[in-house]
Amino acid sequence: MRSNFNRSALVRQLAGSQAAPADVPRQDLAERLGRWFSVADAIALSSLHQAMPAVARARRPAVPAGARAVQAELQRVRATLSQTITSPPREPGDEGADDTDAGFAPHHQRCLEQQRRMDMSIEALRAHVRKILSMTSARLAQLAALDSVLEPMLGGREQRLLVTVPSFLKARLAELRQSHPGGWQPLFEHELQQTLLAELDLRLQPVVGMVEALSQEVKQHP
Repeated sequence: MRSNFNRSALVRQLAGSQAAPADVPRQDLAERLGRWFSVADAIALSSLHQAMPAVARARRPAVPAGARAVQAELQRVRATLSQTITSPPREPGDEGADDTDAGFAPHHQRCLEQQRRMDMSIEALRAHVRKILSMTSARLAQLAALDSVLEPMLGGREQRLLVTVPSFLKARLAELRQSHPGGWQPLFEHELQQTLLAELDLRLQPVVGMVEALSQEVKQHP
């Protein structure tokens, strides 16, 4: 499973025109990830490494890999969440209010609701994909075991970062109100949707990686 944090669509969306120049030195991925792990996390990863041979030797039921079905489920979840993000808000805020905090309140609630939906749907999908991988091959079972450890390990840190997304949107709303006093609403709505769609892509990266690994396994061992 690959993740390029520097080129994440969500990072680009939040950074706007203030993206870092291409020649800025990038921190090594392993070094950056290392700062996310505690001693307890390192012990858990070490235990997982020792258990990997047993995971590979475990007997598996004779079930089809179901790569197409898993891919279809991923597409269904993505499409459903994308549709809820891009649908018009049911209760638009008071666009004529002068108070920025009051004006952002309904948008804030909308962001939190969309994030909760992403949490619930993607968590269930991720667990389902891991189950399929664990029954398909020794190599994919090891990948599923690794993901099952990494999800809670990195999930808390990810949530603490994603919970700040509404703060960026609130600041952007204030900027648009000042620069486009007569037409900021459609501009902000577009940016809100694009930001949440980028967050959706980021949250789905681990699932996409596992589905890609499953597809490659099926191609190599039809």
